[in-house]
Amino acid sequence: MDYIYLDNASTSFPKAPTVATAMSDYITNRGININRGSYALAYDVEDIIYTTRQRLNTLFNGHDPSHVIFTQNVTMSLNMVIKGLLKAGDHVLVSSMEHNAVMRPLTQLLNKGITFDIIPCDKRGSIQLESMDSLIRPNTVAMIINHASNVCGTIQPLESIGSICKDHNLQFIVDAAQTAGVIPIDVKACHIDALCFTGHKGLLGPQGIGGIILTKEMAQTLTPLIAGGTGSFSHLETMPPHMPDAFEAGTLNLPGIIGLNEGLSYIESQGMENIHNHELALTQAFLEGLQSIDVVNIIGKQDIQDRTAIVSITIDSMDPASIAYELESTYHIMTRVGLHCAPRAHQTLGTYPEGTVRFSFGYANTHEDVVSALSALHRILKNTK
Repeated sequence: MDYIYLDNASTSFPKAPTVATAMSDYITNRGININRGSYALAYDVEDIIYTTRQRLNTLFNGHDPSHVIFTQNVTMSLNMVIKGLLKAGDHVLVSSMEHNAVMRPLTQLLNKGITFDIIPCDKRGSIQLESMDSLIRPNTVAMIINHASNVCGTIQPLESIGSICKDHNLQFIVDAAQTAGVIPIDVKACHIDALCFTGHKGLLGPQGIGGIILTKEMAQTLTPLIAGGTGSFSHLETMPPHMPDAFEAGTLNLPGIIGLNEGLSYIESQGMENIHNHELALTQAFLEGLQSIDVVNIIGKQDIQDRTAIVSITIDSMDPASIAYELESTYHIMTRVGLHCAPRAHQTLGTYPEGTVRFSFGYANTHEDVVSALSALHRILKNTK
C-alpha cells in the first residue's frame, strides 16, 4: 500500500517537479562558488541567484531585490532579526500563537534586559487586536506575528496589524513559515519591516534554505548576527556596508537557492491562487467529513475562512499519539502529533499538554487522500469500541 503524506506543514512533499533535477545539475556540472571566482561559470550561477532574489522580491512586493537575504531556514531568519534588532531595555509584543522559533530567541534575551508581552488570541487562534494598544509601552519597539498558525491554520490580519505598528512606530516582523508561496503577502501594503520565510514548505523548494525580505530602514537598523567572508570588501575586517552582503557571511547554500528558484518557477506556472484554492477544497471536504463524527473535536476554526490547509483534531478519550500511530502503522497515513513546537498556541487552543493530531494538505494531495483519511478515522473509532 502506498503512503499518504498529510504533513505538508512540516515540509512540502513532493517538491516541485524540477527541483531535484536542477540541484543535481548544479552539483554535477556547475558546482562552483559565487563572489569568489572571476570566471564565466561563476557569473552564470550568480545570475541564477540574482533571478531568485528578483522572484522573491516580486512575489512579496518587496522594496529591492538586494534586500532579499538568504538564510538556512525561517528559524535562522527570525533569530537574525530578533537578535540583530533588540537591545537592553527594549520591549516587544508577540501573539499567543507563536512558534518556538520566536519564543525561544526572545526567552534567551530576557537575561539581556529584553522584555515581551503576549497579545491574547481566542479559541479559534485569531488575535484580539483590541488588546494590542493597551500593551504598547514607550519602550515597545516591535511586533512579531505568526502569519498563520502551524497548529490550526488560522491566518492573522497582517494589514490591520501592520497599520497599528505604523501608527505606533513599531517594527513589524512576520513569520511566514506557513504562508509563503500559498497566501499572497504584500510587504509594502502591510507595512512589514522584516518578512521571514522558509523555502521548503509552501515555496516547494528543498530543506536548508530560507530568507528575509527587509526594508531599507530595517537593514540599516539591524546588526548582522553572523560575520565572516563575503567575497567583497575583503580589505575590511568589518562586514561590508552594502546589501545583501552585509547579512550573508560565508558560503551560501547555492544548491538550495537553485532548488528554491525552481519551486518559485513552478508556483508562477501554476498560479498561487490555484494552489491555495486546491488545498482549501481538500480542507473543506475534510472538515465536512470530520463534522459528521461526534467524538472528533476540530481545533480552531470550523470552516475554511481565513485559514491554511492545516487541520488539527483530538478525539474524545483517545491519546493523540495513539491515533497518529494507528494512522501510520495500519493505514499508511503520515500526520504529525504533539505540540508542534508551539506550546503557547496549544495553551491558547486548550490542547496543552497532550497536543493534537495535525493533518496538513498540499498541492499534490487529492480528494482520494481526504477520503482515505476520513475512512481511516472511522475504522480507528470502530475498532476502539
